[in-house]
Amino acid sequence: MMTRKRVLEILKFTLFFGIGVVILYLLYRSQNAAYQADCALKGIPAEDCSLLQKLWDDFKSVNYFWILILFLLNIISNISRAIRWTMLMRSLGYQPKTLNAFLTTFVGYFTNLGLPRMGEVIRAGMMARYERMPIEKVFGTVAVDRIVDVLSILVVTGLAFLLDFDHIWRFVDEHVNVSHKVGGRGNLLILSLLFAAIIGINLYIFRKRLMQIALFQRMVKVAQGFAQGLKTIGKVEHPWLFILHSINIWLMYYLMCYFCFWAFAPTAHLTPIAALTVYVFGAWGMVVPSPGGMGTYHFLSQLALGFYGINGGDAFSWANISFFLGALAVNIAGGIVSLILLPMVNRGYHPTQVADPKYAFENEPLQKA
Repeated sequence: MMTRKRVLEILKFTLFFGIGVVILYLLYRSQNAAYQADCALKGIPAEDCSLLQKLWDDFKSVNYFWILILFLLNIISNISRAIRWTMLMRSLGYQPKTLNAFLTTFVGYFTNLGLPRMGEVIRAGMMARYERMPIEKVFGTVAVDRIVDVLSILVVTGLAFLLDFDHIWRFVDEHVNVSHKVGGRGNLLILSLLFAAIIGINLYIFRKRLMQIALFQRMVKVAQGFAQGLKTIGKVEHPWLFILHSINIWLMYYLMCYFCFWAFAPTAHLTPIAALTVYVFGAWGMVVPSPGGMGTYHFLSQLALGFYGINGGDAFSWANISFFLGALAVNIAGGIVSLILLPMVNRGYHPTQVADPKYAFENEPLQKA
């Protein structure tokens, strides 16, 4: 008999997977209609004009040498991510294996394909298990990792905006009315802030009584562990190395997009700046909680390709080539291999103990009010 937790996981997977499939289907339907109309204008019979057949032919025409380069770039980016993550954990006094960080990162990606946003929880849990670390602290370092990613994508977006202002501003001007959206939700925002302030004031007033409750003490301890994890970015031993790895992660992502242009003839002529814009649009598509960005990535990257004269059919094919060969295949293969390797590489492994007792989670007293 399935537990309630398992049922919720299945429902969550079905919901997010369904979102991705629906978006992808709507894209296919619109592109198929446009493709059929184009064929009619050229006098090509409808029975000889299949978007699915074109997609299949485009996949067969791909230069797979560049797809192999994409795989290599993906691995390099995740090596940097693993090193950067271990730097955060070492600032807490632990000495985790970089290989464990690398493998659990791929397990996280693999999990996100079925349960979007759960991958971060899974990779933190597995890292805590194999390295004998408090999960609260590990999750805090994961949060830092993601915060740095958010800052990075904002910087990259700003760079794309500066270098390709005309194309991006034309899109923003036509499709986004920020002032209208913010104005319509202003009252809700004010009420939310007021509600949060009331809760905060009550927690402060009754803090002494609350600290006598075991459950609240545990919550405070968890929050302290999480907060300490967040502070790790200010304690890394080599800040410039941390920054260089952060740059390398996003440089590899960008190069994956650019070299994927070279793998597909209709996009091979596009410039590095076009690759930056398409990459930024696709990256924001990955932020939406669908399996690996399925559907949303296709929509936004296809939209950006249209800026540079790539027709809808070719843009749809490129988005699928980039998504399924450049990202999905690597994450599936990497996730499966990592799940197999993790127990093997950790057999008989005894993690290095905390170097300095002041870092020990168990020895930290609760902050009493």
